[in-house]
Amino acid sequence: MTTSAELGLPALTVAPGGVATTTLTVRNDLDIVEAYTLEVVGDLAAWTTVEPARVSLFPGTSQTVTVRLAPPRTPAARAGDFPLGIRVLPTERPELVTVPETTVTVTPFHELQAALAPRRRRGWLRGRYRTSVRNLGNAPTTVAVTPAQAGEDLRFATTPERLRLQPGESAELRLQARARKLIWFGKQATWPFEVSVGPEQAAEGKPTAAGGKAGDGKTGEGKDGKAAAPVTPAAPATPAPDAAATVQRPLLNGEFIQLPIFPKWLLALLAAIIALLLAWFALVRPAVRSSAKQAAEKAVAQQIATPNPNAPEPGGATAAPGGNPGGNPGGQTKPGSGQPTSGTGGGPGLALPGTGQQSSATIDVQTGGGGTGTGSYQVPHGKVFDMTDLVIANSQGDQGVVTIMAGKQILNTIALETFRNQDYHWVTPIQVPADQAVTATVTCEAPGTPASGKQAPTCHELLNISGTLSDIRQAH
Repeated sequence: MTTSAELGLPALTVAPGGVATTTLTVRNDLDIVEAYTLEVVGDLAAWTTVEPARVSLFPGTSQTVTVRLAPPRTPAARAGDFPLGIRVLPTERPELVTVPETTVTVTPFHELQAALAPRRRRGWLRGRYRTSVRNLGNAPTTVAVTPAQAGEDLRFATTPERLRLQPGESAELRLQARARKLIWFGKQATWPFEVSVGPEQAAEGKPTAAGGKAGDGKTGEGKDGKAAAPVTPAAPATPAPDAAATVQRPLLNGEFIQLPIFPKWLLALLAAIIALLLAWFALVRPAVRSSAKQAAEKAVAQQIATPNPNAPEPGGATAAPGGNPGGNPGGQTKPGSGQPTSGTGGGPGLALPGTGQQSSATIDVQTGGGGTGTGSYQVPHGKVFDMTDLVIANSQGDQGVVTIMAGKQILNTIALETFRNQDYHWVTPIQVPADQAVTATVTCEAPGTPASGKQAPTCHELLNISGTLSDIRQAH
């Protein structure tokens, strides 16, 4: 004596999201009343139920129960053939357990989820996008991306060209849209485009397998040239899987905004610059050159018309103030003016022509911080010094004041921190009479730092003077 159980169908086909049923008949061949627990075993147990799950039978009787299969439309319900077993466990005689089996075919379905990021790009020639794809179907799928643009003004490239995705797997493709030519000037152009994402076979216009037999394998073709869904006959014992076999192809919208290389305002700026240059060369520049030429001619004419007070007269005497043709033996020439002035203590007269020689001297002044130091060059007796050049060196960068005098005349007072090297040149020499001096007085506030990087203990300035040293015309 034993327990017998038999499933109604030897094979069963079910589509994800649909429901398929079969029967299980249990017979009690024992001589006692037996209760049986019915339990689903195998990979399909999660979404298979037996109603009722427990039966009680008298000896020699049987009962038929319903087995319901309802796989979800998710990647978890993998497509393929799977064994389905029902364990029939007697309560009184558990050693007589039996497990009838059948084969269940889960049909495949294809569903993709896609997104394009960013949706809009700006650039001179090309824009780069990311296309993320997720396989929501229950079978492995090779995904292809097909971009298209109505006017064919853009060229596209995808990397990689296709993806192989397992159920529930996601990946990303890189898409590049490139314009055919640059826009040098003018307005920006907007190029909208579409990206179709689908299985590779559907992208090529081939039928997509939907599980089971596909009849004669022929598919229709729509007016837009895209592959139509394959025609799959319904299994006799299950609902027609038309919805599950339909290939879903997400359609993504993108946009590339092509910018001009040079903006419009740059053209206006270039035109304005060219107009200004033309105006300068045609109008302003000739007027400036004419004004400069007239000013130079006027200066030359004034110089020719002005007589030189020191020029010798035909008799060989030098004109002096007051009309004394014999000169002023006791007079002194004011430095830099060329005009004789009264000397001190019966000073010498004018320089003797033809006796002048080039001469130079260096005045070295050193003084500590907070002190005042003086250096000088004294003109020899019987000579007159016509100074034409003066160079001052403050190589340490000292801080303070230097005062330069020629005789009793102050030439300049300069702040030391405003220069390192300073030079002066005179067209009309500054005349220093005999026995008088060129003096440099330095008031040191703070010694500077020379190139060695260590602060100097004293202020140190050098003055170099150059000019002509001539004999004095003696009065007779």
